[in-house]
Amino acid sequence: MESATKVGAAAQPTTAPPSFDGTLGCHLARRLVEIGVRDVFSVPGDFNLTLLDHLIAEPRLNLVGCCNELNAGYAADGYARARGVGACVVTFTVGGLSVLNAIAGAYSENLPVICVVGGPNSNDYGTNRILHHTIGLPDFSQELRCFQSVTCFQVSEQCVFLFWF
Repeated sequence: MESATKVGAAAQPTTAPPSFDGTLGCHLARRLVEIGVRDVFSVPGDFNLTLLDHLIAEPRLNLVGCCNELNAGYAADGYARARGVGACVVTFTVGGLSVLNAIAGAYSENLPVICVVGGPNSNDYGTNRILHHTIGLPDFSQELRCFQSVTCFQVSEQCVFLFWF
């Protein structure tokens, strides 16, 4: 409860700003809840399983399994239309490239959709190894480049890619 203040005096905040205590996955789950997301549409894959575990652990989130990435993207689009913001989680490259059409459609409609794409382990970067779920190149940035023209903001953190509008 805020106490009354004198005219011209700055009001004191009643709660401290949220702090980061845990993993990126826990933080992402909390932030999704804070912006109004209650359902996250996903397709599990080996590059996003740890993230999905963190999302499942957040009691205020419901993880909705989808049969393919395009469906997850269109579900997040519909959710954004109905609830104000939508979110989907897919796996690296094969998932990200599959969800791309739905994300481009959300972008063209100015819908707030957050798309989280799992990525390789940080120890795979710079090794010049070709990993499964890629297009056969040791450069892991090709998916990010695809999203750059159909999203308003992209973040790549060597394990998770975030694209949103």
